[in-house]
Amino acid sequence: MRNLLIVLATIFTVLGVIFSLLPLDTLAFLPISLGLILSFLAFKKSEITHRKFPKLLLIIGVVCVAVVLAKTIFIKDDVAEDETFEKQKIESKKEDKKELEELESDLE
Repeated sequence: MRNLLIVLATIFTVLGVIFSLLPLDTLAFLPISLGLILSFLAFKKSEITHRKFPKLLLIIGVVCVAVVLAKTIFIKDDVAEDETFEKQKIESKKEDKKELEELESDLE
């Protein structure tokens, strides 16, 4: 049972590390929390001399939680306006309007 918990905790902790590095915002809490729970259970099931690896997984999980919280709180996603695109769009509308006026004058 202990080995199964350690394997599952390792998988979810690795997924938590990957999700915390990617820009997935708070979605990373799911694998991190599962990894923390499984690591804690493995820590409790282990003998005192064999608690080093589950303890390491717990520490990694806590660091991932801190990273995700820091990214959520301190990093703001701002959408910047593309001024060149806006200018091109206005110019394109003017050109289209001119072409339509020319076509109307040709039809008359």
